[in-house]
Amino acid sequence: MTSIADGIAGRPLAGAADTIARDETAPAKALPAITLPAAGERELRLDLFRGLALWLIFIDHLPPNLLTWFTIRNYGFSDATEIFIFISGYTAAFVYGRAMLESGFVVASARILRRVWQIYVAHVFLFTIFLAEISYVATSFENPLYTEEMGIMDFLKQPDVTIVQALLLRFRPVNMDVLPLYIVLMLFLPVILWLMKWRADATLGISVALYALTWRYDWYLSAYPNGYWAFNPFAWQLLFVFGAWCALGGARRMSSILSSRITLAISFAYLFAAFCVTLTWYLPQLGHVVPRRIEQWMYPIDKTDLDVLRFAHFLALAAVTVRFLPKDWPGLKSAWLRPLILCGQHSLEIFCLGVFLAFAGHFLLAEVSGGAAMHLLISISGILIMWAVAWVISWYKHVADKSASRTKGAGGNADLAGGGG
Repeated sequence: MTSIADGIAGRPLAGAADTIARDETAPAKALPAITLPAAGERELRLDLFRGLALWLIFIDHLPPNLLTWFTIRNYGFSDATEIFIFISGYTAAFVYGRAMLESGFVVASARILRRVWQIYVAHVFLFTIFLAEISYVATSFENPLYTEEMGIMDFLKQPDVTIVQALLLRFRPVNMDVLPLYIVLMLFLPVILWLMKWRADATLGISVALYALTWRYDWYLSAYPNGYWAFNPFAWQLLFVFGAWCALGGARRMSSILSSRITLAISFAYLFAAFCVTLTWYLPQLGHVVPRRIEQWMYPIDKTDLDVLRFAHFLALAAVTVRFLPKDWPGLKSAWLRPLILCGQHSLEIFCLGVFLAFAGHFLLAEVSGGAAMHLLISISGILIMWAVAWVISWYKHVADKSASRTKGAGGNADLAGGGG
């Protein structure tokens, strides 16, 4: 893959066409929400924040270090996972929603299933390489704690059973929970888009209802050898569907709400309150700041089932971001942000690379040095490697596209979500 999905032009699904028609005849007005790009134009903000999420996930997978304090999970309830899943839903629906309108349900579903297969193969490949990496380190340095810490002890005890469970996405080592979640969500994307073609707002309502029922009846997917998925698809689908809803006209319809000063004030107030709460996690002497009744109501803030407080924190961050970072912001084309954007445009490869690098960094910190300087060196080196690989992939695609255009001519109907740069 180059990117999970590319921003391309396309009319929204049912419920938004009339709105856009009215907007086109109305006087030009800057909208704070993400809007549909013109033909051939990428939505660089999506690439930027997807790349940022990949960097933050990599840093968060390392042992705590100086750069860890720059990740958003230390200043609020949500973290980079929410960013990644929302943008994945937004971009996937944007591309395949247009395919469903133009080519029909069967063709769009075939494209989506092809993409699911690509992600699944990437997950299996990453699983194999990750196991080899951990096993080699544990054997070479005679330290079986690595296998236990990374969650592969059961695989070494019963490889025949465990490999089948891994292929069924029920067995996963540490740090390999995001791709299985994304695979499951993409499997249901054809149904989501078909429902949104019928009634987008009703589809979002169904998603909210499923989320509420999950909390009410404790629905979950079991994992092997025991326990449950680290990211419950029944709950996290809400963020994915919300991203799809925004891509297919919802963001435009919410523009008046997002541009409201009241919305901005509420968002800032909530972000500040979340910051005060997280501050008490690191400074226990400030524990009196949060009243006991509120603590009893609020905790635990569950990540597995996407706690409402985490979802609300993400919404507040998104509302502030689209208000102060317009689509035409010149900084999006600056050289300083190019590394982030490149990584976001090739998110599948960079995510897999980040998982591999995180364990390599963990190993170096345990066996070579655990000092602050080594922590900083490994973190920065990992980010630079991710950037370099993204640049190589982008260069290779550019060369391949030029070669293809010379032999086949311009104007192909590429499946951008399946491998556009």
